[in-house]
Parts: sequence; structure tokens; C-alpha cells
Amino acid sequence: MPKRLKLEPHQTPSELSKLYRQASDPIERTRYQIIWLLATGRETEDVADVTGYCRNCIYRLVRRYNQLGAKGLKDQRHQHPGTPPLLSVVEQAQLLQILQAPPADGGLWNSRKVAEWIGNLLDRPISVQRGWDYLRSA
Repeated sequence: MPKRLKLEPHQTPSELSKLYRQASDPIERTRYQIIWLLATGRETEDVADVTGYCRNCIYRLVRRYNQLGAKGLKDQRHQHPGTPPLLSVVEQAQLLQILQAPPADGGLWNSRKVAEWIGNLLDRPISVQRGWDYLRSA
């Protein structure tokens, strides 16, 4: 018979059920469901079958719940702002103004030329793809 995971009594199964039903974020809802099912006495294998999570993920989730309570089930990915933009707002406005005139070689602006311009501005090499991204957004 498989070993049952031990949950700290942060919430009762009925409270976990309520949190599960009220969760609006799908990741958090599934995490509450996993802990709720385990709190009601379901085996890890059954919970894995119902939720689609592997046993290792369930074990990690239980450890986090035991340490932090319901706060450990929150989806923290929404709190990360991501990487800062390559160009500041002022630099983007400057690029937009530069793109209104033809480039120095007299041709048309392309991703390579925009990447070179940004690279000269930032004093480091910039990929052609990044030049394309800024050219397309201008």
C-alpha cells in the first residue's frame, strides 16, 4: 500500500474545498484541488490520475504547502515583471524619429541597419532579430 503524504493542518478539507472552488487562476485552482484531495485521504496515485500532475510535482507542492500554508499554493509567475526593455522610452522615440528619414547609405531601413543603429547607441552588438522587432514595432 502506498505511503500517504502528511499534510500540516493549515486548513480543513472543507476550507480547502472552498478555496479550490473560489480560485480564479487555473494553476492555483489545480494546486488547491491537489491539496484538498490529499487532505480528504486520497492516495497520491489517485490524485496524479485526476489532476494530470506527476508524483514529484505533487510531492514538491505538498512540501511547499506544509512550509507556507495556502500562501505556498499561489502562482507567483504573475508577479515577475520580466526583463527590462532594451531601449528606454526616450531611445525608442529617438529611433522612431531616425526611421522617418532614409538611412545614411541611402537605401531602405532593414533589420540589420536598425540593429547596427541600436548597437552603436548602446555600444554593444545587437542581434538582427532584435533590429527586426524594433523595426516592426515602429
